[in-house]
Amino acid sequence: MERREFISMTSLSTAAAAALLADEAQGQAPPPAPRPLSVTLLGTGTPSPSLARQSSGYLVEVGRDLIVWDHGPGAHHRLLQSGHRSVDVTHAFFTHLHYDHCMDYGRLVLQRWDQGADRVADLKVYGPPPIARMTEQLFGADGIYGPDIRARMEHKSSQDQFEARGGTLPRRRPAPAVTEIHAGSVVKGEGWTLTVGHAQHVQPYLECLAFRIDTPEGSICYTGDSGPHDAIVELAKGCDILIHMNHYFSGTEPSPAYRAACGNHRDNAVIARRAGAKTLVLTHLLGQIDQPSVREQIVHEIQTAYDGKVIWGEDLMKLTLAGSKVSTIETRQG
Repeated sequence: MERREFISMTSLSTAAAAALLADEAQGQAPPPAPRPLSVTLLGTGTPSPSLARQSSGYLVEVGRDLIVWDHGPGAHHRLLQSGHRSVDVTHAFFTHLHYDHCMDYGRLVLQRWDQGADRVADLKVYGPPPIARMTEQLFGADGIYGPDIRARMEHKSSQDQFEARGGTLPRRRPAPAVTEIHAGSVVKGEGWTLTVGHAQHVQPYLECLAFRIDTPEGSICYTGDSGPHDAIVELAKGCDILIHMNHYFSGTEPSPAYRAACGNHRDNAVIARRAGAKTLVLTHLLGQIDQPSVREQIVHEIQTAYDGKVIWGEDLMKLTLAGSKVSTIETRQG
């Protein structure tokens, strides 16, 4: 195996590398095979450091797209453990810009740019303001990573590696295609529609959103970080999977404002029941409740008010939908 081929193959995932080698041989790469609708929980924790639970991140596989919802610290590591690479991701959506939901954004963009060697399309990025300004401040010529990017574009050693990966000089800058979105925005993809809703969290300091994706195979709603709110009920109406922040044990909130921003397990049961969601996935779990007997008590109390399926989320858990039902639940060791 030649050095150029070796670097190319080790820089990309198997699927991406195969497609790109076919591109070189035939002039165009065949599109990847469509995937069944699934969501992998990349990070089910909080800002608190944890080896078991990374911060917020979700990977939606739908058709020929791989969509990231939030990308907090540790989520990118979980993306690799899930069997995917940055070059496989087509879209990134952010519910809000708390660091535990966006810190790995820089890693996603830079590794995708570096490993992709100008042979993958620019990442499509959606999020509330100031995601456009944040992107420029990270990757612009005068941004935080500006000197790094310039060195990788202009130093001969970096150019050598870029060409070995299949790139053709001059090298382009990373240029995520950023669209700022708000509650009420609708984004359409190939075989899917994403609707943006309002999440009640830390306004007015951050604009906070929730997402719902609808496909012929089913629907998934992700509330981001949200306390109880009618807007969540409306967005989640009849969804097949509702992924909801379950931050703390009901009755232990320090203030009404805390409950309004974060909700609790009994609030979540009411939201899921009112929405008619078929499956409720609990995530964003504090260590204080992620304990034997406490978990069981929370699930039991939710099920007294909500008659759907309740799932205690874990990092790298993958749920696949078929016929608007959860057909498989896969887990793997983090």
